[in-house]
Amino acid sequence: MTRRPIRVRGSDRPPLDIFSAGRAGTQSRLHFSRAQIEQIARTVRRTPEVMVKVTGGGGSSGAVSAHFCYISRHGELEIETDEGERIPKESQKEFLEDWHLELTAGQYRAPRDGKQEARKVKLVHKIVLSMPAPTPPEKVLAAARIFAREKFALQHRYALVLHTDQAHPHVHMVVKAEGQDGRRLHINKEMLREWREDFARMMREQGVAANATPRLARGRNKGSTKDPIYRAQRRGASTALQDHVASVVKELKETRTIRDPGRKKLVETRKAVVDSWMRAAEMLDRQGEISLAGDVRYFVKHLPPVLTDRERIALGVLHQDDRRRLASRTQQPGVTDYHIGR
Repeated sequence: MTRRPIRVRGSDRPPLDIFSAGRAGTQSRLHFSRAQIEQIARTVRRTPEVMVKVTGGGGSSGAVSAHFCYISRHGELEIETDEGERIPKESQKEFLEDWHLELTAGQYRAPRDGKQEARKVKLVHKIVLSMPAPTPPEKVLAAARIFAREKFALQHRYALVLHTDQAHPHVHMVVKAEGQDGRRLHINKEMLREWREDFARMMREQGVAANATPRLARGRNKGSTKDPIYRAQRRGASTALQDHVASVVKELKETRTIRDPGRKKLVETRKAVVDSWMRAAEMLDRQGEISLAGDVRYFVKHLPPVLTDRERIALGVLHQDDRRRLASRTQQPGVTDYHIGR
């Protein structure tokens, strides 16, 4: 009997759904295609993951102009257009005027819900394509050009700029939301998923090992443990985030334990992911992919621990406390004195 993929309660997607990148069409669930096997191998052998992120959009010509100023480093970096032109600092204002953002039909949507003012819409989409270090920047730029051409050419105006000032090379892309035919570009989660898979393929075509799988399939539900602490301590951090961190600190001091009701759901999701990976290993064994099946089991055994947002914040707090303790060489309680993720 053919087994159905395990699904998380309240979700329409299986938690382990990493095989769509093969685009192999309808397949028997008891047999992996060669493309799917390659996808599994990249994931369990931890091939670097691409990043495709939509960071927002400008609601006015001024906001779009300010963003171009930012990504071009106030004109120090050339802007590359959809027509392959390089726009120097002195021509960037004229270039943006050619997009005619002030004539975007979407700006003139009628008010609704009894409001007096017309609804604002995005004039552009801001997109970032990135690869971890030490990927050659020129390879990221080459793949980004192909990506932009395949997704937007002759449909939406776009421009891009390569940044190499950080360890991970990345390309900032600005895409006009309204197409040449007046239709607007709407970006949803499924589209982003496909974009990641396509960009990873384009990086591989450049000779760079790259992969695109969901966080859940890799055992990760969130990013770095330190991120919430870092963001809460920055100037201008949201009050809500600061209050959230403060409540975690208070609970740690009072109970030396962090309890989060959301943990149960994450544990259930992790169990479903592990079950799906183990089924994949069994199928690989049957197909003679013994070595890869072993890699899958090793990968599952070494998945990162399940942590909720509160637990991640708690770990960040405790890591900071542990560093201070070691720096001062005192005998204050360290990380091991607390109970996280139980």
